[in-house]
Amino acid sequence: MTALHAENLSAGYAGAAVIHDLTAAFRGGGFTVLAGPNGAGKSTLLKALAGLVPPLSGVARLNGETVAEMDPRARARAIAWLPPDGRTAWPLSAWRVAALGRAPHLKPLRRFSAADHAAVDDALARAGASALAQRRFDELSSGERARVLIARALATGADVLLLDEPTAALDPRHQIAVMEMLRAEADRGAVIVAAVHALELAAGHADRVVLMDAGRVAADGPPGKALDEANMRAVFGVSAPGGVKPAGWRAF
Repeated sequence: MTALHAENLSAGYAGAAVIHDLTAAFRGGGFTVLAGPNGAGKSTLLKALAGLVPPLSGVARLNGETVAEMDPRARARAIAWLPPDGRTAWPLSAWRVAALGRAPHLKPLRRFSAADHAAVDDALARAGASALAQRRFDELSSGERARVLIARALATGADVLLLDEPTAALDPRHQIAVMEMLRAEADRGAVIVAAVHALELAAGHADRVVLMDAGRVAADGPPGKALDEANMRAVFGVSAPGGVKPAGWRAF
């Protein structure tokens, strides 16, 4: 089973730590949501786990191998990263955007193989975006683009998906679709770690919430425990009688 670990991990920018001495383990088959206020360190943790931000101390390991020391192409095949900004407007077909996920598998001047084509088609299907394949990416709605960008991540064939705000700026229907998609990938055995602000959706789809505050873990457990009334008051400064509950929304 794939295992991603942060061990006493501190990381940040220009020598200043944003996350501090953080330890957490993420395993295949689990859908973990990182929650917390703006500036809590969620994005920095995701980047450190992906090997995009070098640790100031501690280590991130994938199946026992130090992430920061992995060959970049091998790391890109093992860990798929979806950044938070989905506003990119490439004048390419959605299929070609999804196909960018195969880049870590391609050698210089090598053409796409039948296996590469099949991987992209499968990724689009799993993301519910097959019908969008031949449409121009820059002409898609925000929800449709989100599906294609997730398909790009899935096309890598990585066992780890790290996603920063994959539901941002989406309407409720598309938020639900993205969360259901990620739940399905976890059920297939992938490690899914996503930073999400829509806590009611996290409560309904994730099996674990790591609640962060000021670069540290404030709570870690099932959504009902991590997002209980006391933690919501302590971390977010809001009153949530009974804690955060699943939204109860369903897409038609």
